[in-house]
Amino acid sequence: MPYKVLIVDDAMFMRAMIRDILVNSGRYEVVGEAANGEDAIQQYSALSPHLVTMDIVMPQMDGIEACKEIIKLDPKARVVMCSALGQEALVIESIAAGAKDFMVKPFSAEKVLKVIDAVMASS
Repeated sequence: MPYKVLIVDDAMFMRAMIRDILVNSGRYEVVGEAANGEDAIQQYSALSPHLVTMDIVMPQMDGIEACKEIIKLDPKARVVMCSALGQEALVIESIAAGAKDFMVKPFSAEKVLKVIDAVMASS
């Protein structure tokens, strides 16, 4: 049975890229997508995904705040942050907020699957 994933990114092309990588692996099912942190929290509550990929820089509510709120809802939530190169301080803040790992954009299909497979295997 594939793991359920919620993809959160304000850029539609990034959501589509991550969705394609996950779906094509055959191990993951994308059950929802959100373009900001507020939508992410609502969808997490409604869908109970096994994992969330979360962009950091987004309008309305950034990924770090959304990660904190999701962890409050579900302390066992698995959130993998996505950041652009050079956002190391934000990555550290994300891990402190409860994220399990991070991926640096631009990323390859191999890197995405390696990080997500590792997070799923460790929990």
